[in-house]
Amino acid sequence: MSLVRYVTEPLVSENPITVQILGLCSALAVSRSMEPALIMAVSVISVLVFSNLMVSLLRHVLPNSIRLILEVTLIASAVIVVDETLKAYAPGISEVLSVFVGLIITNCIILGRAEAFALRHGPLESVADALGNGFGYAIILIGVAAIRELLGAGTLFDHPVLPLVEAGGWFRTNHMMLYAPSAFFLIGFLIWAIRSLLPRQAEVREYPPVRAGYRETSS
Repeated sequence: MSLVRYVTEPLVSENPITVQILGLCSALAVSRSMEPALIMAVSVISVLVFSNLMVSLLRHVLPNSIRLILEVTLIASAVIVVDETLKAYAPGISEVLSVFVGLIITNCIILGRAEAFALRHGPLESVADALGNGFGYAIILIGVAAIRELLGAGTLFDHPVLPLVEAGGWFRTNHMMLYAPSAFFLIGFLIWAIRSLLPRQAEVREYPPVRAGYRETSS
């Protein structure tokens, strides 16, 4: 597979959120507005690229017995750097994201790509895979944040976009969009829409549907 496909496939056809159902916690928690969602997306991409690259470079010398411990240590080191950088240069955003930056360590996308891909591929392929999955995560996170902020506050990046009723305009905000359950439903509708357009993404039935009027009898 070419490097371009490693980057492009996770955007839609193998998206980590809509297809693999990973990284939902931060997608639900920090997608209230665009700014924290964008910072979280950049943070996850940075950690993902670093962890994939390091695991790929060290894949031949990582002891199998403590492989997961070392991978988590590499991820945690990158997260600490990201967290300290945010505290130094964007303290306001750091307070908004608070514990969620630390929870990047437990983001299934990052450890999953290290285990499933970086351990078996070279550095270039691993970086391309990290960028693809990171951008796939970012597209969903920022898209959901844009809808929630626009409908919930009439703004984007805290700048007025829609004329509010309170200011003599026509748009009445929906404050439900500012609560986490709205992100849950938005992601659910997004998964349904994508799988309707791309039926191959739907899971195969584990059991055949029961026919009407059929009743299983015991032997």
